[in-house]
Amino acid sequence: MNTFIYNAYAARVVFGAGSLKHLEREIDALGYRRALVLSTPEQRDSAEMVAALLGPRAAGVFDRAVMHVPIETAREAREVAQRLGADCAVAIGGGSTTGLGKAIALDSGLPIIAIPTTYAGSEMTPVYGITEGGMKKTGKDARVVPRAVIYDPELTLSLPAAMSLTSGINAIAHSAEGLYSADRNSVIDFMARDGIAALGRALPVICKNPQDMQARTDAFYGAWLCGIVMGSVGMALHHKLCHTLGGTFNLPHAETHTAVLPHALAYNAPAAPEAMAKIAQALGGKSGISGPAAVFDLARDNGAAVALRDLGLKEADLDKACDIAVQNQYPNPRPLDRVALRQLLQNAWEGVRPE
Repeated sequence: MNTFIYNAYAARVVFGAGSLKHLEREIDALGYRRALVLSTPEQRDSAEMVAALLGPRAAGVFDRAVMHVPIETAREAREVAQRLGADCAVAIGGGSTTGLGKAIALDSGLPIIAIPTTYAGSEMTPVYGITEGGMKKTGKDARVVPRAVIYDPELTLSLPAAMSLTSGINAIAHSAEGLYSADRNSVIDFMARDGIAALGRALPVICKNPQDMQARTDAFYGAWLCGIVMGSVGMALHHKLCHTLGGTFNLPHAETHTAVLPHALAYNAPAAPEAMAKIAQALGGKSGISGPAAVFDLARDNGAAVALRDLGLKEADLDKACDIAVQNQYPNPRPLDRVALRQLLQNAWEGVRPE
């Protein structure tokens, strides 16, 4: 890979334990005056903490972010921001909250400052997703990239080990698909491998000791890199399947990524052997273990659900999911074959370890 194009999206990153204290400085540097603080209902306390930190700069709190960003919620948040005179939004939380901020930015241009508390990595991407009429639509737009991102590992100490694990594997999915993306390059290749390796080291430690600050810091570093990968190159089969399962059947986002990833990788393995070898090496490189199996073992051995049936998907829904997944063609190392995709979904539903 001697010739390539690498396109970076501008985003200021403030990284390190205690970085949240710099939020007001970052708002000043960007020239904003009043921030609407976004969160999920479960993270209302975190949003209130941020609002208190901002004092008079806080326009208010909107705590209705939910998975898959229903278009009705995005419209309501946009109207609240306009009514309160907010000139920016501060999104504290995981992918659902960041996704809500992106939806507002896409529609109104309201800039975002992201404070992630999970390892989703979406804060580093121009990718957005909005669900309307039971269908999740995704796209890319530079307007949705946060203007600044504050990575404070202290904010992840309260993230339960189980959620940390699935959130981290969600991030690994970004880099795994980046390694066989149609528009990958050597810069992305390096980031992808380093991001997977950092998360592969950190997640088992976090599952044993959620208060391990070094592991939390490593996981955030890995998530940052994996987010850059996702934002820089196109994703493929795995992300298409997960958007289908999440948007249509309302399955939990990170947990769905965790259950599907080993099987999406196994589907593409014959067409992307170098990528699979890099994934296996980044996750420890145990002799004889493939990339798909290494991802499966990381999830299973640390207590994650590895079967879609355990997430609430009915076996009767697999045909519909497969039909949706093959509706639109998109770049993927292996051509889309309905029979093989249906078997992929069956394996993911049963939680079979890829050979």
